[in-house]
Amino acid sequence: MSEYNGIIERYRERLPIGAGTRIVSLCEGGTPLLRLHHIPALLGKDIALYVKYEGLNPTGSFKDRGMTMAVTKAVEEGSRAILCASTGNTSASAAAYAARAGIRAFVLIPEGKIALGKLAQAVLHGALVMQIQGNFDVGMRLVKDVAVRLPVTLVNSVNPYRLEGQKTAAFEVIEALGRAPDFHCLPVGNAGNITAYWMGYREYHRHGLVEGLPRMCGFQASGAAPFVRGHPIDHPETVATAIRIGHPQSWDLALRAQAESGGWFDELSDPEILAAQRLLAEQEGIFCEPASAASLAGAMRDVQRGKIPEGSLVVCTLTGHGLKDPDIAIAQSSAPPLKIEARLAEVERVIAGEIGS
Repeated sequence: MSEYNGIIERYRERLPIGAGTRIVSLCEGGTPLLRLHHIPALLGKDIALYVKYEGLNPTGSFKDRGMTMAVTKAVEEGSRAILCASTGNTSASAAAYAARAGIRAFVLIPEGKIALGKLAQAVLHGALVMQIQGNFDVGMRLVKDVAVRLPVTLVNSVNPYRLEGQKTAAFEVIEALGRAPDFHCLPVGNAGNITAYWMGYREYHRHGLVEGLPRMCGFQASGAAPFVRGHPIDHPETVATAIRIGHPQSWDLALRAQAESGGWFDELSDPEILAAQRLLAEQEGIFCEPASAASLAGAMRDVQRGKIPEGSLVVCTLTGHGLKDPDIAIAQSSAPPLKIEARLAEVERVIAGEIGS
């Protein structure tokens, strides 16, 4: 059995990597594609529903796929520092891969608008974290300006190597299924991921490795839904912090993916997103962060409405692990911890009451 060394080694011939390039990797990729059993039964629909669990990447989100490429190329080009704006996951990933490469990471985050799990990662990996009094979109404008003034490499999804790495998730989906799904549902914030998946699907299709192509469906939070509104939003708000973005950097590319695939964009309320997160955890044992659950919430609603017909094969990308934002998970838990006395009789009483014996 050959050793797995991450997506660049796995897909070297499909990535812009030279023979002598030093690869910066944490063995990202290879994440599971899990078929859901209980949720389709609850929907009462004949549907093959899968989730691509990207929360099992090294830093807990899909960002690692793009970051291994972005940092590898930055090092190849002689860069000694990387820079990003982030709602959390990008900062965690950038900090980890910079540490792996032995270079500096600088990250801008919105003050009070980042989940603590993500902030902890960036800090512990040694990044210099700058909190700004402004949202992600303000931070994005700042880092783009800084990157043309100082010798640092910008590693947000405007960096083309990010999308090259992220497209490999589509390769893995096809390889796991033996075909492309009929529909692929994703949460959409900065819109790099829906763009990258479409790149990957089209590449395998162009080279004759798969016959069909999926319809790409992007789901946003109602308070941060520029694609649904048809214009950027200056003050996005949602509990799903990873997609709290009003000025997506991959706007044109994402619209092209949606149009070329025959897919759509739609929005979900925060309560719908949180309900899907809880349902996935309770019914399937899969813990994702709130933003991730937007893909599943959207897919379930479209299945129920018949927009996604019965008999379809549907893949939902779960972009980040639930431990990224534990406070939100605990706040909505349907089973808060019970306080009981440390006596055998008390433990037996509670369990017996639950199982009906």
